[in-house]
Amino acid sequence: MISIGIVGKTNVGKSTFFSAATLKEVEIADRPFVTIKPNEGIGYVKVKCVHTEFNVKCNPKNSLCIDDYRFIPIKLIDVAGLIPGAHEGRGLGNKFLDDLRQADALIHVIDASGSTNEEGIPVEPGSRDPEEDIKFIENELDEWFYSIVSKDWAKFSRTVDLSGKDLIEALLSKLSGISVNRSHVIETLKITKLENLKLMQWTEQDLRYFAKTLRNISKPMIIAANKCDLPQAKRNIERLKEKYKWVIPTSAISEIALRKAAKAGIIKYIPGDKDFEILKPLSEKQKNALEYIRNNVLKIYGSTGVQDAINTAVFEALNMIVVYPVEDEKRLSDKNGNVLPDAILLKKGSNPKDLAFMIHTELAKGFLYAIDVKRKIRIGEDYQLQNNDVIKIVSSTARPS
Repeated sequence: MISIGIVGKTNVGKSTFFSAATLKEVEIADRPFVTIKPNEGIGYVKVKCVHTEFNVKCNPKNSLCIDDYRFIPIKLIDVAGLIPGAHEGRGLGNKFLDDLRQADALIHVIDASGSTNEEGIPVEPGSRDPEEDIKFIENELDEWFYSIVSKDWAKFSRTVDLSGKDLIEALLSKLSGISVNRSHVIETLKITKLENLKLMQWTEQDLRYFAKTLRNISKPMIIAANKCDLPQAKRNIERLKEKYKWVIPTSAISEIALRKAAKAGIIKYIPGDKDFEILKPLSEKQKNALEYIRNNVLKIYGSTGVQDAINTAVFEALNMIVVYPVEDEKRLSDKNGNVLPDAILLKKGSNPKDLAFMIHTELAKGFLYAIDVKRKIRIGEDYQLQNNDVIKIVSSTARPS
């Protein structure tokens, strides 16, 4: 399962974002270091379900389908907040970084209104530049990666160079604890142009460049510009969008309110929707609260941003697609008759054999070919899977129960 770490300095709304995305109760308070142990929960990416293309009713097994939208589970990790100097152990820095080792991508929650200082203490809204928080988090992560890459470098580089070991395999073994894969290392070496240098020739500047580039590639980061409903936030968000690739205006507290109201049957609302429908008579307090969200968040930004941030992390930063495997291509079902039971997240560029591996290794070992159900044609291992493909795997090995 894909893992996404929720990061940021203390007291900017990380735990509120986590709770909004999972509806898991966590301690939320207006003070630093509320989150000490990482909270783990299940969030979901949201896509239009492929059943709408076939005019059938699906029976999801590994996911949910609500009003024609498929919600596919991912793991979210809300870790301890950072303060400057975390990579040196200040605050809960070492704990924070250890909790991030297995994350595939990061959502960096910032206070877009500028109402918390560098230590996470509340200040006058607008008095803090949120870009400073982006820079310091990036620096802490870069320093963390550098500390891992550079540890015992002299001994490591000498051993690899003199033994003639494969450069990529050697680096992979050194970096195995932070979810770095072969493609990450290859791309980093290519970008940094260090692939043809002996390791003993790498300078400190080379090591830092390698570490920073590897961090960018292996743990891409989305910026969730939280507290977007506050007046001071809008200008900051517009400015940040000009400088950073993925900036999502977010109001996590609004998302919590909408999800809880929907759960109570007060409104009809699906995560990521641009509006809601009132289903029951409201008290004046409820009406005012919902109208505030509608006017200050939904009408301005198009959503609360929580679902958008998760979707952006998975489909843009991690470059994933959704594929639906079936066993019966005519009924679009598994052997038990469940229609379009599974929605599988795969890296863009994956092939049918990769999909078979995701289902079961035995199925992949006996892979013969696949069937593209939409086009009703046979496809081979060289076919590049497309988003929303429906695929039947044909294998010499029966699919395990």
